[in-house]
Amino acid sequence: MSEKKTYEELEERIQELEIQLKGSSNREYKSRLFGFLFGREENKRWTLSLYNAIHGTSYDDISAVTINTIEDVVYMGMKNDLSILVSEIVSLYRTLELYEQQSSYNPNMPVREFMYAGKLYDKFIHSARLNRYGKKLLPLPLPKLVVFYNGTDEKEDETTLLLSDAFKEEIRQNVLHKYSGMNEKTDESRIQSEMEKIFRDADPDIEVKVRMININHGHNREMLSKCRPLGEYAWFVAQVRNNQADVRTEEDNAQTGIGSAIDRAIDEMPEDFEIKKFITANRAEVKDMCLTEYNEAEAMDMLKEEGRQETRLLDIKNLMDSTGWTAEKAMDTLKIPKDQRISLYVDLFRKE
Repeated sequence: MSEKKTYEELEERIQELEIQLKGSSNREYKSRLFGFLFGREENKRWTLSLYNAIHGTSYDDISAVTINTIEDVVYMGMKNDLSILVSEIVSLYRTLELYEQQSSYNPNMPVREFMYAGKLYDKFIHSARLNRYGKKLLPLPLPKLVVFYNGTDEKEDETTLLLSDAFKEEIRQNVLHKYSGMNEKTDESRIQSEMEKIFRDADPDIEVKVRMININHGHNREMLSKCRPLGEYAWFVAQVRNNQADVRTEEDNAQTGIGSAIDRAIDEMPEDFEIKKFITANRAEVKDMCLTEYNEAEAMDMLKEEGRQETRLLDIKNLMDSTGWTAEKAMDTLKIPKDQRISLYVDLFRKE
């Protein structure tokens, strides 16, 4: 591996892949199905129902909801799903709600939501003509950050994701590197204990928490029953997934297979579903969004795997350079599974 290979170069490679995957002919950012259902003015009753289900409230005045999704905040070419401003109503405070749907578990949601929220507050301050440089304290709505998870990994009904976990991971990796440089053998519990102490003493000034809600079948039944459109959306996503497994053996082309799975799920949707008429009336657009999300998931898997491989190579090379260890010992220290080492050996010495 070249000495000039850096994490910055890895980031540049990921950005190049993102551009390739978006396609030069498709410069418009696409909405997700979740945002399409709950982020449209004509569906604000569903948006308020979603809010009520999340917070255990029963508000019915849709005029209290303002949809203010940022068009230019994107991830892999996709708009952020939905942000709404809910007026005081009875609670005596407003909330800035940022909702996102994820079909794969992402522990980095707090940093993403943190960045989204900053842009949303900037937009709010400008639209409300508030002076951030003035002597008067700005009245800002309370932030609520929610991720609706419907991926295939098994997760609890609810999980709280914290930005501080990313700070701890930075410390953990540095502690691990310290011990490896001292040629000391240590266990994870010792590393964890030292990391926690350093984190407490450092006392970071920023925290962000994200509420991740599992909307897969069998999870959060009460919430999904309180917001029928959310429960129906969850059913539709699960049905597409089930149909995809069925058609995978029938179709040679993966794109054709997922397209058939989406069509079949729309046709199989019960007639009494609230979202049925809307989904059917916008069938082509719904199918296009589902296909785009499917392609995004495939692209993200590719990016993750390439990123993992490059990161491992960099970590191995850094350990070898700083300690004089063999590649085998460096991989032992990094606890890389045996079955993953062959490809790393090939890439490591091919890039020397």
